[in-house]
Amino acid sequence: MCGGKGTRMKSSEEKLLLRYKKPLIEHVLNALQNSKIFSNIICVTSNNAPKTREFVSSLDIDILETKGAGYSADLGESLSKFEEMIFVTSGDMPLFDSEIIKKIVDLVNEENVWTSVLVRKTFLLSLGLEAEFFVNYNNEECAYTGISIVDPRRIKNMETVKESYVVLDDKRIAVNLNTKKDYDLICAT
Repeated sequence: MCGGKGTRMKSSEEKLLLRYKKPLIEHVLNALQNSKIFSNIICVTSNNAPKTREFVSSLDIDILETKGAGYSADLGESLSKFEEMIFVTSGDMPLFDSEIIKKIVDLVNEENVWTSVLVRKTFLLSLGLEAEFFVNYNNEECAYTGISIVDPRRIKNMETVKESYVVLDDKRIAVNLNTKKDYDLICAT
């Protein structure tokens, strides 16, 4: 997912092109490629991030254009285009790597229609990070990482489906750059 406005970052630059050694989106793309477990990598973009779309295209990555109505709406719009299990991730995770991808895939039960990967709120706070959205799972507050494994063949018209969860406290998926504070924190390390 790489078509957002990045408004919480409060930067004139497109968020996914901000650099942490290299553009943020490139960390995620390299991790997906290096995992060698995906048949195809597709970036979901919109008119909100034209430079990101151009950059990703220059890397010969396939593009799927959405309306740019927000993460959930764009994800819902794009799901109907797929006929196989998909691994969804946001493009703003600079510590993401192929090993954590393999670990996530191994932990997910393919019988589930939708599995979201969470980190515990306490773990997130221990890293100096915050999140806006939490879910209570097993009597603990957890934050979404932006990673889901979805079987779109079993979803009709974005109906509500039972969401399953995997909790994995790992900084490679917890560090998701949404604000300038997040970006400054990772650049300071």
